[in-house]
Amino acid sequence: MSSYQKELEKYRDIDEDEILKTLSPEELEQLDCELQEMDPENMLLPAGLRQRDQTKKSPTGPLDREALLQYLEQQALEVKERDDLVPFTGEKKGKPYIQPKREIPVEEQVTLEPELEEALAHATDAEMCDIAGTFPSPCLNVLKTTALHSLMEGTPGTKSGNLFGRAILGMYTLMSNKQYYDAICSGEICNTEGISSVVQPDKYKPVPDEPPNPTNIEEILKSVRSNDKEVEEVNLNNIQDIPIPMLTELCEAMKTNTHVRSFSLVATRSGDPVANAVADMLRENRSLQSLNIESNFISSTGLMAVLKAVRENATLTELRVDNQRQWPGDAVEMEMATVLEQCPSIVRFGYHFTQQGPRARAAQAMTRNNELRRQQKKR
Repeated sequence: MSSYQKELEKYRDIDEDEILKTLSPEELEQLDCELQEMDPENMLLPAGLRQRDQTKKSPTGPLDREALLQYLEQQALEVKERDDLVPFTGEKKGKPYIQPKREIPVEEQVTLEPELEEALAHATDAEMCDIAGTFPSPCLNVLKTTALHSLMEGTPGTKSGNLFGRAILGMYTLMSNKQYYDAICSGEICNTEGISSVVQPDKYKPVPDEPPNPTNIEEILKSVRSNDKEVEEVNLNNIQDIPIPMLTELCEAMKTNTHVRSFSLVATRSGDPVANAVADMLRENRSLQSLNIESNFISSTGLMAVLKAVRENATLTELRVDNQRQWPGDAVEMEMATVLEQCPSIVRFGYHFTQQGPRARAAQAMTRNNELRRQQKKR
């Protein structure tokens, strides 16, 4: 038995009623206030005892709930209903709305030329399917009316009446999109099986998922600490099991590194501690050119720390910061625009602005920075 359970054994046989009887009225009020602070919603009390007493008068008798409900019901029945100011007489005013009937316009009867009638009479099903896809757009619009009359007038045995109308009006039922565009491009009959052909879907090559990031964190940390010349890019994207202390150690090692040009920490569950470590690194590192710390766990405080550190770094040319889960706020976006205006070295900036003012300022600053870079290359 633990010490805590031994302490509870002392209070198991205590009579609470006897203790409450010995308390004075002032002590009872103090106890009531303390209980009110411990349970402000009175969730531990029964529903009938949650409301505090509104008066200090002694009760005249015990509470009879049934008698109280009968009294309230009797009072409600005895109260006289209020008379309407304007009594309802049942008179209906106005006329019911009847929608006017519209006459259906009768289209003029269109007849086909004898040559077209003869050609359609001897056309096969496959040729009918190809006609539906190879007619030019102006022709198709004109022949739609003709096809409608052909369907209405043609008998079940008349090929020019039924089949031609289906070929024009029911083009989507005769040919698939692939057959339609193939007929337009090649000019040949693509549906050789006719109307009853089965359209086979195209077989698409399955696209495999991207392979996991093969970067070894411990080896990268050792290389950065030893200032290895071969390591010019540190890419830890999509590695979500990196401990936060290891990321801060990596940022600490980046302070004295002179060969790493690109540093990316996308989707590594980096939070404000990592953002603060990156800010400290930017104040001392003078070789880093590209930084990407897009993360949904960095708040506006961490972004502000990084932006303030960017002002003190003159070698950074590309910066990407974003949080797709929550909006950093107006102050952070205004700070981003100010940093871009004060840092002419940044020529690429990745962030989705939500406000028009900071977005316009950032666009002007990026245009100016790229123009300055172009002029420097000319010299």
